[in-house]
Amino acid sequence: MTWLLSLLEGRTVSWRDLVDIGIVAILLYQVLLLIRGTRAAQMVLTSAFIVALFYLSDYLGLETVNWLIRFLAPYVVFALIVLFQADIRRALTLVGRVPFLRRLARFRNSIETVEELVVAAASLSSRRIGGIIVIERQIGLRNYMEGGIPLDARVTYDLLDCIFQKESSLHDGAVIIQGERIAAAACVLPLAVNPAVAATLGTRHRAALGITEENDSVAIVVSEETGTISLALKGMLERPLSPDQLRARLTKLLSPRRIAAGQVDEDGGSL
Repeated sequence: MTWLLSLLEGRTVSWRDLVDIGIVAILLYQVLLLIRGTRAAQMVLTSAFIVALFYLSDYLGLETVNWLIRFLAPYVVFALIVLFQADIRRALTLVGRVPFLRRLARFRNSIETVEELVVAAASLSSRRIGGIIVIERQIGLRNYMEGGIPLDARVTYDLLDCIFQKESSLHDGAVIIQGERIAAAACVLPLAVNPAVAATLGTRHRAALGITEENDSVAIVVSEETGTISLALKGMLERPLSPDQLRARLTKLLSPRRIAAGQVDEDGGSL
């Protein structure tokens, strides 16, 4: 404590210092929340141990250990970037999820598009035809579209119904909606990396969770086995949903403003 008191002696703490400390504390807290329960947490502990070992070797005069850590440090940084690229990408996309930035975004999905999606999901559900529809919001999904078959067609329930027919060459993979257009079909999505995901979930549900873990998109999933309609958001799954419940959730998530008569408020309830 003596070194800390000597450091602070004769120094006045201004409001700028308090703001500086507060921002750093918030950033550290958010980083800890982000890595909690992931493999990155173990790597942080390992990195802290290596840093402590570096200073200990310097203090004790262990030249070989100190040189080895300094030599390997640059390569370790690149290795961490490669190993944790998915976690880093998720962390960077969180910036786009803050309320202030989300108000600036222009969600182009209209009530007609929502209705077409609901009718398509209900139709697939009634016949137990599996399907997954991903709706782009603020964060772009171009890298996933490029791996699929480009369509650029207006969103209609009969087109979506045709795409997911087992006889169709496009039924495997996901459909990606961009604005009021079907941008691509047969798109390959990343699977969920969360170890807490139930083992009973199929590939479609895991893909829906995986894509929504990485960005702010919304995914509609229809189970082929049970016909259950699910909605994935932020790596979480809401199910089972009725067509009316799906309509309310999509209207809330995709419409930034109140929509004509029979509008919904921010909580999804009728005005």
